[in-house]
Amino acid sequence: MGEYQHLTVTPVGGCIGAEIGGVDLGDDLADEVVAEIRQAWLAHLVVFFHDQHLTLEQYSAFARKIGTPGRYPFVPGLADHPEIIEVKKLPHETVNFGGIWHTDTAYLERPPMASMLLAREVPAAGGDTEFANMYAAYDALSEGLKEFLRGLRSVNSSAMADVSKTREDRIADATEAGHTSAESYEAVHPVVRTHPETGRLALYVNVAHTARFEGMTEQESQPLLRFLFAHQSRSEFTCRFRWAPGSLALWDNRCAMHNPINDYHGQLRVMHRITFEGDEPR
Repeated sequence: MGEYQHLTVTPVGGCIGAEIGGVDLGDDLADEVVAEIRQAWLAHLVVFFHDQHLTLEQYSAFARKIGTPGRYPFVPGLADHPEIIEVKKLPHETVNFGGIWHTDTAYLERPPMASMLLAREVPAAGGDTEFANMYAAYDALSEGLKEFLRGLRSVNSSAMADVSKTREDRIADATEAGHTSAESYEAVHPVVRTHPETGRLALYVNVAHTARFEGMTEQESQPLLRFLFAHQSRSEFTCRFRWAPGSLALWDNRCAMHNPINDYHGQLRVMHRITFEGDEPR
């Protein structure tokens, strides 16, 4: 705790996640405060803040201190803040947005560095999000499998059925408004990527987007992919976050997965999301 001079950092799990206190993200944060937030984020992979009732302008301003906000290819942003998208599940809906273990938009050539979510309205109970540490998932593999995986690349697609269905309604709404299309995306990335800031190796496949290994069929790829998908979400690699209005989470898509739990049918959940431009995985 002594390494942070401007905020408090309290781990929430043994493997991933920490809560940050003592800071109001609506303020014009000094560079040294932002540096400590980034330090905690890189160390814990996902950081959580509470009671951050930010205006859209404040939310966007904080985001720009962390990185360069990007655009989500399937859903348009808010009219005055296109870098912010609304992630909403209405009471009559039974499928939530992105409700499966994944890293955001791994099907892009340059997937986002990070994502940030700010809770506006949440269920009375339920709607938690799980996060998993992909450094730890890689480190726990045998030396033989690590070496084998470092020679593989994976094909990632936005057309995978389990995630496509979670955004059908949003795509339809946006297409009718003339904002986007149901175009699909595909990208090939290393199965094990090197984090550009920490230098650590992380497992970089996910059940939502990874279709197969490059040079192999889906049928040939599935046995090993199924093992990796089950392995990387083992409970000892995870933490679970319970949202409240004003809660904010910032996670590193280069070394962490997340899974929004769909256990709140009949209730409204409204979040504002910003993703940050990233680099090509290597």
